[in-house]
Amino acid sequence: MPVAPEKLLLAAPRGYCAGVDRAVQTVERALELYGPPVYVRKEIVHNKHVVETLRAKGAIFIDELDDTVPEGAMTVFSAHGVSPMVHADAERRGLRTIDATCPLVTKVHREAVKFAQDGYTIVLIGHDGHEEVEGTMGEAPEHIVLVETEADVDALELEDPSKVAYISQTTLSVDETKAIIARLRERFPQITGPRTDDICYATTNRQVAVKQMAPQCDLVLVIGSQNSSNSNRLVQVAEELGTPAHLIDNASQIDEAWLEGAATVGISSGASAPEELVQQVVSFFRDRGTTDVSEFEVMQEDVRFMLPKPIRVAMAAAEA
Repeated sequence: MPVAPEKLLLAAPRGYCAGVDRAVQTVERALELYGPPVYVRKEIVHNKHVVETLRAKGAIFIDELDDTVPEGAMTVFSAHGVSPMVHADAERRGLRTIDATCPLVTKVHREAVKFAQDGYTIVLIGHDGHEEVEGTMGEAPEHIVLVETEADVDALELEDPSKVAYISQTTLSVDETKAIIARLRERFPQITGPRTDDICYATTNRQVAVKQMAPQCDLVLVIGSQNSSNSNRLVQVAEELGTPAHLIDNASQIDEAWLEGAATVGISSGASAPEELVQQVVSFFRDRGTTDVSEFEVMQEDVRFMLPKPIRVAMAAAEA
């Protein structure tokens, strides 16, 4: 008989955040309004399932706006944001663009521009190579230095230690980022930062839910793709509390060995993972005989973002 946990706890909130929902809808609406192909620079969000679903509908995902994108093509920029150089390149090539950057990422871009204009050296807390970090650094490349750890902060040598500001990637570990900011304040007592936290509400809320749920679980499964920063952080949060945790794209990746002795399994999902993947995992366990399935609700979310203006205008024109 296959191993079945006695109980499933479903972290709430989990899954899609407002920025991801907006970005995915942007590509879907663009395909409906303009027809395929719609080109998308990078993955619209970091989730394999979402990307494959949109690809099947006619989205073409590209790494850069190279010569494979025909002049005048409809092109969407991903939720992670792009640098001014990418915008300029698109304009030079005559592309019709829709910017699906999450408004919370746009906030960080604006902070970078303002701090740079005011003459600050900007310390960006983030993961090297992540698309969001690349887009943010592109706003003021001469002014921004990247740190990933407290050790990176200790190694910083800045021209004017009295004129320093910090900003952060929106999908980081809340606790880790707090520790890095604390170290920055120790080293640079005059450092300034954003008026409100850069880490997005959804990242924070999902980490809080897992933090409260994990101690009641023998195993935590986080549904999300390997390149999803916020999904990886959820695994990290559970593991730091001593609960074994694994990141999976879908139910097919569940390893039987993980289930041995796991009476209670907690399930969460990253901000770019659709709810249908969670329900597939629930069905996987129900089929094995698990009947006790309950929501572990920590808080409710009601954040919504408007679709990008070009989509709203085109939708209104189509309805007229």
